[in-house]
Amino acid sequence: MIGAGLIGRRRAIEAASHPDSRCVVVVDADPGRAAEVARAAGATADTDWRSLMVRGDIDAVVAATPNGLLCEIATAALAAGKHVLVEKPMGRSLAEAEQMRASALRAGKLLKVGFNHRHHPAIAEAKRRFDRGDIGSPINARCRYGHGGRPGYEREWRGSRELAGGGELTDQGVHVADLLHWFLGLPASAFAWLQTAVWPLGDLEDNGIGMFRYDSGVVASLHTSWTQWKNLFCLELFGTVGALVVEGLGGSYGVETLTVYRRNLAGGAPESEVVRYDGNDCSWRDEWKDFLAAIRGGRPLGGSADDGVAAMRMLDALYRSAATGAPVAV
Repeated sequence: MIGAGLIGRRRAIEAASHPDSRCVVVVDADPGRAAEVARAAGATADTDWRSLMVRGDIDAVVAATPNGLLCEIATAALAAGKHVLVEKPMGRSLAEAEQMRASALRAGKLLKVGFNHRHHPAIAEAKRRFDRGDIGSPINARCRYGHGGRPGYEREWRGSRELAGGGELTDQGVHVADLLHWFLGLPASAFAWLQTAVWPLGDLEDNGIGMFRYDSGVVASLHTSWTQWKNLFCLELFGTVGALVVEGLGGSYGVETLTVYRRNLAGGAPESEVVRYDGNDCSWRDEWKDFLAAIRGGRPLGGSADDGVAAMRMLDALYRSAATGAPVAV
C-alpha cells in the first residue's frame, strides 16, 4: 500500500481483511502515518516505495497517493511484475493514463483504476436494471456531485496543479465521467464551463459544469462542485419508459437510495419504487474482491485500464472545451 491517507487506510484494511490477501507493507513519506496504518493492517511500515519493487513477497501494489505520483508508481510496479490498483483519477492527464495502460500491456499484468462508486449498492442495482431494459431506451442523464471544500484547500495537494492535475472536475468529476461511460458508453462530443468561484485555487476550478452528446442522440449533463456546502450525490438516468435515480452515498452524503420510476403511458404521475441501503459503505470491500477475482481467474474487471483511459478522455474533452469555449470531439 503506497499512500497512507484516508483512502490508503481503507484499501490497506480491506486487503488485510480479505481471506485471500494480506497487507505486507504500508508506505508513506510520513513515517508516523505509515506506521499507524501498518498497525491497523497488520503490516510493516516503510517510507521508500521504490525499495518495494524488487521484493518477491509482493504480488500487487496499490497506489493511493496524490495524482502527480500515480503514473510513476504504477509504471514502475507494472515493470517489476506487480499487479496494480491505482487510485482515481488515472494520473493527471490523458497522456499519463495512456502511458499506464501501455505499461500494463507490455508487462502482461492487471491494472485497475479505483472506481469504487461502481460498487455502491444503489448504483450497482441501477446498472443491473438499466442493462435489463427497465427504463427502455436511454434519453438523457444528469449527475450532480459535490461538497463544500474547506478553508486552506489551496495549500493542500488538491490545490496544486503539479500534484493534482486539475481541480474539482478531476477530483470528483472523474467518478461522474466513469459512471456515464459505464452506463452510456463513450460520448462523441463535449462542452464545458469552469468556475473558480470561492476558493483561491489559482487556475484550478472549484466548479465544473459540462455536457456530453452521444452519437445516438442521448445527452448527459454534469455539475461537480466544491461549493455545494452540503454534501450531495445524485445520478439520474431517463429512458423512454421510466427513470432511475440514485441519491446519497451514505455517511455525510445521506442514506443511499435507488428510486425506480415507471412512466404512466396514460399520462400523470409515474409509478415509483424506492429501495434504501442503510448499511455501511461496502464499496471498498467489493471493489477489492473484484480486483482479486480478476487476478485469480481473469474475470472481466470493472474499472479496467480501458475504463480509466475512457474517463480521462472525457475529462480531457471537458477541459479542452472550457479552454476554447466551443464543443469538442471526445
